[in-house]
Amino acid sequence: EPQDLPREVFAVDPTSICQTPNTEVLYRCRKCRRALFRSSSILSHTEGSGPTAFAHKRITDSARLCGNGHEKCTSYFIEPVQWMEPALLGVIEGQLLCPKCASKLGSFSWRGEQCSCGRWVTPAFQIHKSRVDEVRTLPVGNFQTAKT
Repeated sequence: EPQDLPREVFAVDPTSICQTPNTEVLYRCRKCRRALFRSSSILSHTEGSGPTAFAHKRITDSARLCGNGHEKCTSYFIEPVQWMEPALLGVIEGQLLCPKCASKLGSFSWRGEQCSCGRWVTPAFQIHKSRVDEVRTLPVGNFQTAKT
């Protein structure tokens, strides 16, 4: 049971830095627009085998579960961010709520969770893609050349 985690474990909260580099994508809560994490915090994983990876949980014939082999991940697995610290301390798993509006963003588990693509990710800090918006910054030059 993690009671105290070193500060180095957590990525910097995007709200504590004034400027986001132009090349980096910022992810915000879809409900209240609070900045949650940057693209550099997303952990990549190789795509799993899709529905067949969940065959052990179903009663149906696993041969029918063979999809087209091109399953997509419905969540981001990210490194822990500073705003998550109060939720993570002293518990093994739980929900990740927006620090501003408390809407559910995803879940975490120090033991790991299975992605929708079938790949197991450990430890897992899972944010559902449907709960966040991707915000890309435009170069300043584009605003000057825009015609009105």
